[in-house]
Amino acid sequence: MVALDGVDLDVREGEIFGVLGQSGAGKSTLLRCVNLLERPTSGVVTVDGQDLTGLGGAELRRARQRIGMIHQHFALLSSRTVAANVAFPLEVAKVPRADRRARVAELLELVGLADKADAYPAQLSGGQKQRVGIARALAGRPKVLLSDEATSALDPGTTQSILALLRRLNADLGLTILLITHEMQVIKSVCDSAAVMGAGRVLESGRVHDLIARPGSLLTPELFPLPEPAPPGSVTVTFAAGQAGEAVLSGLVRRFDVDVDILGGSLEELRGITVGRLRLRVTGSEAEASLAHLRERGLLVEPASGETASGEAGPASEQPAAADHQRQESR
Repeated sequence: MVALDGVDLDVREGEIFGVLGQSGAGKSTLLRCVNLLERPTSGVVTVDGQDLTGLGGAELRRARQRIGMIHQHFALLSSRTVAANVAFPLEVAKVPRADRRARVAELLELVGLADKADAYPAQLSGGQKQRVGIARALAGRPKVLLSDEATSALDPGTTQSILALLRRLNADLGLTILLITHEMQVIKSVCDSAAVMGAGRVLESGRVHDLIARPGSLLTPELFPLPEPAPPGSVTVTFAAGQAGEAVLSGLVRRFDVDVDILGGSLEELRGITVGRLRLRVTGSEAEASLAHLRERGLLVEPASGETASGEAGPASEQPAAADHQRQESR
C-alpha cells in the first residue's frame, strides 16, 4: 500500500503552511517524512536548503535539531516538571546546566507559563500542556516547527489561544510552521498557504487567497459553505483579496438593468482581509452583461452546482488531478 503518492510540497521560509485532509489522507505520514522519522522510498526532503535524505547518523541528528515538533496529545513526561520537560532536549544535546536553566526560563516566559515551572503535567489544563509542548519544541532554536494536529484535542477557546501563540511565534521568531489539521478553522485563523490532501496525494495547494479565487477549488466550498441545492439560474460569486469590502453589488444595480437577489453567503476575515462567497440570482435584460462586468473586475463568477453557464444541467465537477510529482519538500 502506498501512503504518499508523488507528493510535492513547497513551504516558503517564514510562512505558516496548513495541510488539510481527512483521516487516512496521508497527512501524518507526510509530516513524519519531513524530519525523516519516516524515510520516503523515493524523492528528496529538503529543509532549510539541506537534503535530509542524504544524511544519516550524527549528521541527521544535527539536522533534526533545526526542526521542532509539537504533538496532538502533548507527549509530555509525566514524572518531570514543566521546566524539566522543556529542558529535556537540551539535556540530550548536552547543553550546560546554567544555559539550560536560562533557556527554559526564557521559553516558559515566551509561552506564558513562567509561573508553572515546578508544576507537573497532571496539574495542567490541555492548553497549558500544549504550551509546554511548544516550549519544548523551541528549545533547540529550530528554523522549522512541525505541528501534528496540535489543537484537535482542545476546546474551541483554547484552540484559538494556541493558534494565536503560533502566529506570534511565527511573526516574532521568523519561524516557518508546517501544520497538519482536519479543522477548517485552523486554516482560516493562521495559514498563509494550504494544501488539500486525499488518498496520499496533494489535490491542490497554494496561497490561501489564491486558492479562494481559483475556479473549482476544493478549499473554497469548505471555507465558505453555501446551502444546497442551489436554486436554478443562480450563480456563486467569490470575492477574493481586497474585493469584498467594495460596494460591488449596489454598483451593479445602478449600472445595469438588473435585479440582484442574495440567496445566501458567507464572509470571513483571513489574515486581515475580508473574503467570501455569495449565491446570487441576477435577473433582467442585462443580466449576462452584469455578470461579465463582475468577471472583468476580477471576481470569480461560477454557475450553480451541476449547471453550465447557461443554466443547463452539466457534468458533476471533477476533483483536480494531482500533478505527477516526484519529491517531498519543506523549506
